[in-house]
Parts: sequence; structure tokens; C-alpha cells
Amino acid sequence: MIDPMLARAIRLVGLDVDGVLTDGGIYLGASGGTAMELKRYDIQDGLGIHLLQRAGIRVVIITGRVSESVRLRAVELGIEDVAQDSQAQKLPAFLTMLDRHGIAPSEAAFLGDDFPDMAVLKLVGLPVAVANAVPEVSAVCAHTLTRRGGAGAVREFAELLMKARGEWATVTDGYVAERSLPLAELGG
Repeated sequence: MIDPMLARAIRLVGLDVDGVLTDGGIYLGASGGTAMELKRYDIQDGLGIHLLQRAGIRVVIITGRVSESVRLRAVELGIEDVAQDSQAQKLPAFLTMLDRHGIAPSEAAFLGDDFPDMAVLKLVGLPVAVANAVPEVSAVCAHTLTRRGGAGAVREFAELLMKARGEWATVTDGYVAERSLPLAELGG
């Protein structure tokens, strides 16, 4: 359970990629002599991100690998703030994002799973570990999710956060209503 006062203070959610948005597996190959990297993303996590955005929460991605897959997924999800650093220096990019949007670290949450996430997790108001996080990460987090990265962990967090804020029903009802035909069109 997330404290409702803390939940209402959250204005930005940061996400790691490998091990949080994905199961941590990386598929490497080549096609026509061009190297390719593929990752598997969970569709329910994508909807969870969309619902966070509908609730007015900014979502950012910070990863310690550089991948075209991440860029494509961010575009698909409408995430404008993406930092891909091959040296896994996540904190400077995260601080820049907070500053750009005028958000204090105490108004941010971050979902992580491994050592490259520690500096950011120690800074934010709501540090969250996915179920597959290493023990050291779980130890510094205020909340550990029941779902693993790449298997609905982001969706679980989105639901927990919005329920704690008292926004879950409003956001999901609005989402469903936008995708439903009026009863008159159904012959009702």
C-alpha cells in the first residue's frame, strides 16, 4: 500500500528499461549484416503508462543501455523524456529532467531493479523495486511490487499509485468511455 499523501505528491514517474519495462532479456542478432537488438515489452505496462499520463503524471525513461527499441517504445507511448546512457550514469539525466519540469525529487517516483538504479532510487520521494530486483535495491525502496519487470510491474505500480491518490476509477472509467459506443448506437 502506498501512503495516500505521498501518492498525491508524485508528479513524475521514472522507469528503468531492462528488468523493469522488460524482463531483462536482450535478443541480439543481425539482418543483412546490420546488428539488431530486440526487447519484449508488456502491453499492460503500456496501458498503465497511458493511464498515469491521463492522470497528469509525467513519465520518463532512463536506461543504462542505448537501444533503438527503447526510442521506438517511448515514441509509441508518447514519452518525451528519454535518457539512454551507455555508461549507466542515470542520476545526472534524471536531475536534468526534474529541473526541466520544475519537479522536486520528493515529487518523483522511480521503478528500478539493479545497481545502476540505486542513485536515483535513493533520491526520489517514492523509490519502488520490481519483484525481480536485487536484494540491495529492494532494501532501499519504500515499496516492492509483486510483479516482475516485463510482466506487468509498471501496470501494478500505476494502479497502486492511482488508487492511493483516489483517481483509479475516474481515469479508467474515462478511458473505457472514450472507447465505447453510446448505447443509442448499439440499439439500446
